[in-house]
Amino acid sequence: MPIDWFPLWLSLRVAVVSTAIAVGAGLWIAYILANREFRGKEALDAAVTLPLVLPPTVLGYYLLVVIGRASPVGHLWEDIFGSPLVFTWKAAVLAALLHSFPLLVKSARAAFESVDRSYERAARTLGASEWRLFWRVTAPLVRRQIFAASALAFARSLGDFGATLMVAGDIPGRTQTLAIAIFDAVESNNGAVARVLVLVISAIALVILTVANRLVLKTR
Repeated sequence: MPIDWFPLWLSLRVAVVSTAIAVGAGLWIAYILANREFRGKEALDAAVTLPLVLPPTVLGYYLLVVIGRASPVGHLWEDIFGSPLVFTWKAAVLAALLHSFPLLVKSARAAFESVDRSYERAARTLGASEWRLFWRVTAPLVRRQIFAASALAFARSLGDFGATLMVAGDIPGRTQTLAIAIFDAVESNNGAVARVLVLVISAIALVILTVANRLVLKTR
């Protein structure tokens, strides 16, 4: 039986976009958690970590409440773009982001906390702004760890299932990701397709984890 490779390409697309968003917002939050003391810091850290411990169905429910057609966000999206946000590949991106974001923030925070502060102090004495300090001193010192964290976030985004199914649905050729396609293949007793897809996603994940491990080892 021929295999439909659309779920693979969609999953890669979703993972790329969600990882880019996670890196863009996650590095900023990780840097603040690692370098600033403020009221509510632990609460922020707990809120960021929460998706790692909540069941995927709970995360999916929260997303439905936030981006559903009856919500303000859902209304605004539909007014701007003319179509609902739920049951689209963009909703799958948000679902994947919920799982990849905390993983990236936790890893990036640990990297930022490992930086030798003497380099940052020296840069400040030379008049470097906080923005310039981050990009010219701190980020280069932890770039390998950040790349490794991004790789892990990508791998996590690639395999999301529960939350994605709830907010993006299972629409072949539109929102069916690789994890959902594997579930459908098993449910329809199509073992051959399921085995091929399982091997494909396992191989991709193995390569990503190998790259991430090598990046981390080179920093030691």
